[in-house]
Amino acid sequence: MRETLILNASFEPLSTVSLRRAVVLVMQDKAVVEQSHPGLRVRAANIDLPVPQVVRLRRYVRVPFRQRAPWSRRGVLVRDRHRCAYCGRRATTVDHVVPRSRGGTDTWLNTVAACAADNHRKADRTPAQAGMALLVKPFEPTPADALLLALGRTDGAALPEWLTVSRAAGSAAELPATA
Repeated sequence: MRETLILNASFEPLSTVSLRRAVVLVMQDKAVVEQSHPGLRVRAANIDLPVPQVVRLRRYVRVPFRQRAPWSRRGVLVRDRHRCAYCGRRATTVDHVVPRSRGGTDTWLNTVAACAADNHRKADRTPAQAGMALLVKPFEPTPADALLLALGRTDGAALPEWLTVSRAAGSAAELPATA
């Protein structure tokens, strides 16, 4: 199912939701479509709308400031673009660099995406003990980076001009806006 970016009334990114939820928000007049997928439409007996890619809430929603993106297995796979950190093939599992049995935790810096074969081969060892090198170093994405990665966007160039301007004014810790 397609992911849709939800913006606050002030154009700050809030989260991503399913296409179905985005259409419901637009139908209930709680949100407006800011950007849609070109050439795609949602049609029913009484409606005909563009498939929303970005929607903006009509009313401002006060959200507590979140300094860190919450860790999740899905988030790790998205961050690593579903590529195995050991061999580069398609990843379907999450591997702990320091195994949980040895005190490793579920954190951004201790987990990487891995294919099932490499995850099984590494087993309950560190990469050095298993003789496996990491192709990429794990990192902790900012909340804004996590939203963009979830949408499949890696830089400000893929964003519309009105969103890059609002992001540049919002936080300096986010991905660089286009010039």
